[in-house]
Amino acid sequence: QVQLVESGGGLVQPGGSLRLSCAASGGTFTNYNMGWFRQALGKEREFVAAISWNAGNTYYADSVKGRFAISRDNAQNMLFLQMNSLKPEDTAVYYCAARPRYVGNALSAAFYNYWGQGTQVTASS
Repeated sequence: QVQLVESGGGLVQPGGSLRLSCAASGGTFTNYNMGWFRQALGKEREFVAAISWNAGNTYYADSVKGRFAISRDNAQNMLFLQMNSLKPEDTAVYYCAARPRYVGNALSAAFYNYWGQGTQVTASS
């Protein structure tokens, strides 16, 4: 059983930056590809970014490409999302998630077995 705990959310002005962290425990971190998803109020959960178990591959939603960067530290069992040039439309609860290696599609929430509780990101003046 993998436990995921996000941190680093908050209120930031448009154009600002935030760095989200996700601490993993209870499993072998390198057995999992990792992803970030978000859910805005009244909308469905959507894919943001994903990274393979060895950080060899990364994937981004078109809406965040060039502004967000996903990374991981396998020695520390940590996942990160650096968010720059934040826009009001980035406002959402952000979730980290774990998907077993060799399973499914990195962009689909359906293939992720474990989820954190979420952290709120608000980009507003």
